[in-house]
Amino acid sequence: MARLTKKQKEAVLKVEDKTYTVAEASALIKEISNVNFDPSIDLAVRLNVDPRKANQMVRGVVTLPHGTGKDVKVLALVTPDKEAEAKEAGADYVGLDEYLDKIKGGWTDVDVIVTMPSVMGKLGPLGRVLGPRGLMPNPKTGTVTMDVAKAVSDVKAGKIDFKVEKNGIVHAAVGKASFDAEKIAGNARELLTTLVKLKPQAAKGVYIKSIYMSSTMSPSVQIDTKRFTEQ
Repeated sequence: MARLTKKQKEAVLKVEDKTYTVAEASALIKEISNVNFDPSIDLAVRLNVDPRKANQMVRGVVTLPHGTGKDVKVLALVTPDKEAEAKEAGADYVGLDEYLDKIKGGWTDVDVIVTMPSVMGKLGPLGRVLGPRGLMPNPKTGTVTMDVAKAVSDVKAGKIDFKVEKNGIVHAAVGKASFDAEKIAGNARELLTTLVKLKPQAAKGVYIKSIYMSSTMSPSVQIDTKRFTEQ
């Protein structure tokens, strides 16, 4: 096991063996994020679901009220009549056939792809490239739509999509360490509230088993699952 640095040891000592409210955790994470860059703040939420069963899959989108803090690169794969509105909405790359060819060649230097229903047929053969990277557009996440401008604007404004993993955990970034603690907490509450609304009817017992907040290279801080909607 790698040895902890002096700063990492100090950070570990500041995290008590207890559960925190979202507000307390957000303030503490800022305090213990001692690295020479602006790390992401992440939530890891363990759900009492079996993702292998279709009726217990948890997947959705949420617009973080204070944004992600990331410069999200958006590719709009659209027909010529939609190019202008995609560019005006802030898409970093706009086009169709030339970008399809680039993707076939292995190019995936984007964070989100937005497209139209009529274009999805052309994306099917690229599933092996886009799927593993989480880049395949999906109507459920709002990235396959005729309202391309709104889709691009939403992503740029802080809209993220999430999906429960095989081990029952949802991982999502809720900001940067440079954010005010109140903004980190606001984003975290928005994600947690959305997860509660998406509880599958087939899920039995306690739905949210644990919540941990952390930043890159920081210790994890456990959040009280009973109080997170109020705190």
